[in-house]
Amino acid sequence: MRNLNAENITDAVIEQFAGCRDERLKSVLNSLVSHLHAFIRDVEPTEQEWTEAIDFLTRTGQMCDDKRQEFILLSDTLGVTMLVDAINHQTSDPMVSESTVLGPFYVADPPRAEQGESIDWGVEGEPFFVEGRVHDGRGEPLANVVIDVWQSDSEGFYDVQKELESASLRARFTTDDQGRYAFWTVTPSPYPIPTDGPVGKMLELTGRHPYRPAHVHFMLMAEGFDTLVTQVFAEHDPYLDSDAVFGVKDSLVREYELMPPGQAPDGRTLQSPYRHLKYDFGLQAS
Repeated sequence: MRNLNAENITDAVIEQFAGCRDERLKSVLNSLVSHLHAFIRDVEPTEQEWTEAIDFLTRTGQMCDDKRQEFILLSDTLGVTMLVDAINHQTSDPMVSESTVLGPFYVADPPRAEQGESIDWGVEGEPFFVEGRVHDGRGEPLANVVIDVWQSDSEGFYDVQKELESASLRARFTTDDQGRYAFWTVTPSPYPIPTDGPVGKMLELTGRHPYRPAHVHFMLMAEGFDTLVTQVFAEHDPYLDSDAVFGVKDSLVREYELMPPGQAPDGRTLQSPYRHLKYDFGLQAS
């Protein structure tokens, strides 16, 4: 490994992985080195530019904590998350729901809630009733499916971005014997992804806006089925065709229907207008 130069250093690095016993790891590292070195040869960064790139990644890591994942945000805004999703969740079955990005604001083990309960704890906004069914690839209802939901408020903020005493606008439900789920919340709004970190600076420097269309996140988990991570977007939202994280799919867009005051689908009587979303999910057998 002497006298290395721009032409032979790639082979020299790959050779050092020859003794790796994990064939998958060796294959991944060999490909990483090959593509990374090819990128460097193509771009020919100055030493200052390479130092700035390392500093960018360092600051990205420093923005990560138990409430914020800047590397997920970076992956999302570069389209990498959706590429990984497309590779791992390919389906042509119209009975199976499409997936999309997890996003940086998922929190494991959210509060449990009962069917039809309101999850807008400590948050005000336009009432929003969300309901639907979960079924398998044949259309048969699935009972006991665990559904995690989370969303922003009407001003575009998630609970982890605000100083709330406890979780809000996120909860865990379980479908009934007919595969049904239902809950009350507030209508979400379009919002910018966090721009106070290196990812936000990258968007600014490249002339990109940081906005996401209004949506509700869902994660559905059931034994014998692939976990589904997805979102349902508001029809006619101005950012559907320029989502900062490239997550919109036609099958995941629905009208958040504006309803007049009166009796809601669950029997509740409202004195003011509210929104209604009905969306059924189909799960892929493992």
